[in-house]
Amino acid sequence: MGVEATPFLDRATSVGDETEVAGARRRLLHVGDSRVLLVTCGIGLVNSATAAALVLAEHTPRLVVSAGSAGGMGLQVRVGDVVVGASTVYAAADARVFGYALGQVPGMPARYDADPALLAAAAAAQAPGLTVRTGTILSSDVFVDAERVEPLRTAFPDALACDMESAALAQAAHLFGVPFLSVRGISDLCGPIAGVDFDAHVDDAAERSATVVLGVLDAALAPAR
Repeated sequence: MGVEATPFLDRATSVGDETEVAGARRRLLHVGDSRVLLVTCGIGLVNSATAAALVLAEHTPRLVVSAGSAGGMGLQVRVGDVVVGASTVYAAADARVFGYALGQVPGMPARYDADPALLAAAAAAQAPGLTVRTGTILSSDVFVDAERVEPLRTAFPDALACDMESAALAQAAHLFGVPFLSVRGISDLCGPIAGVDFDAHVDDAAERSATVVLGVLDAALAPAR
């Protein structure tokens, strides 16, 4: 969403002209010493996968990062935390009748593991008041409210957060052989007032996510600039 892109635009030293392809808005930024192609893909698995596939086919990015907000699922997770996906998985994929794992798209990995160097850089990110947790991020086209959260916690007991894009982005990056990481600020806790919390905290969640993402760029990519 636009609100999730704003922290990167605010911190950029230069911002290129915006172009739009298949509904996704693209801008080339310079943030510190890094060149970042910022893609505002829109909400949902199809929007994010389409935007990622087009960019990956046209360019040769060194990595793909899913940045923005998410709902907290782990009982220890709090609004304001940042969850970094050690793995991402589809919440609704279920082909177990054919021998696949719950959350696995047939023919694809059961889970998409983060690039180890990027994951380590994100886990080490520090800033005043910043809590970074690493674990599993679920992705679904359904907003997880009180009715849906307990079945998902039972099915995926290691899940810390749920969003609507990361697993699709991870699959696209996997298909193109590009390292991937998801960094999501927690805007709400999946439960009775998730929608109210989201509206109140999405800006702050996006800021915290951006702080960790830019720390990853500084730590993980500096030697190769």
